[in-house]
Amino acid sequence: MFSSQGKLLISSLIGLCLVLLASNTLARGGYSLQPGDILEVSVWKEPDLQREVLVRPDGGISFPLVGNVRAKNSSVQDVNKEIASRLAKYIPDPVVTVSLKQMLGNRVYVVGKVLKPGEFLVNRNVDVMQALSMAGGLNPFAAGNEIKILRRVNGVQKSIPFRYEGVVEGKNLAQNIVLKPGDVVVVP
Repeated sequence: MFSSQGKLLISSLIGLCLVLLASNTLARGGYSLQPGDILEVSVWKEPDLQREVLVRPDGGISFPLVGNVRAKNSSVQDVNKEIASRLAKYIPDPVVTVSLKQMLGNRVYVVGKVLKPGEFLVNRNVDVMQALSMAGGLNPFAAGNEIKILRRVNGVQKSIPFRYEGVVEGKNLAQNIVLKPGDVVVVP
């Protein structure tokens, strides 16, 4: 159908679109930092205040002179403002740059009767059907109408039902929710 050059061109265009989408989301402050993400923090004209920092499992980061800063569910811009405000005690008018170096904290999990169960690193919004696709789809023995999404809300785990056949038929599409970091899709 397509020549190898045509396939390469299409793949390149899709890749470019994904990069632009991710950068647009970051530019709007739409990405919420998650544990596992790596930030690059630097202060202009302060070589000792330039380093990579990891968002810890508790959601915080540590930076010299600043101490601990809550980063989980914050935007890069929020963290930048907080670090600059705390550094102002020690450095007049600090020029701080915080950038997201690696998005490693946005993970979803698909377990059960799918072809490739596992942990999936996602750098964009992914809904249930997309996650199932990433896991290779349902295997022939899966109970598609009994799928559950497990999600922690304020420390309490809740179960969200998902009926695969209904979505495939174009019915009740509202249940095809966008997954949040840490969500688990269980396919019995």
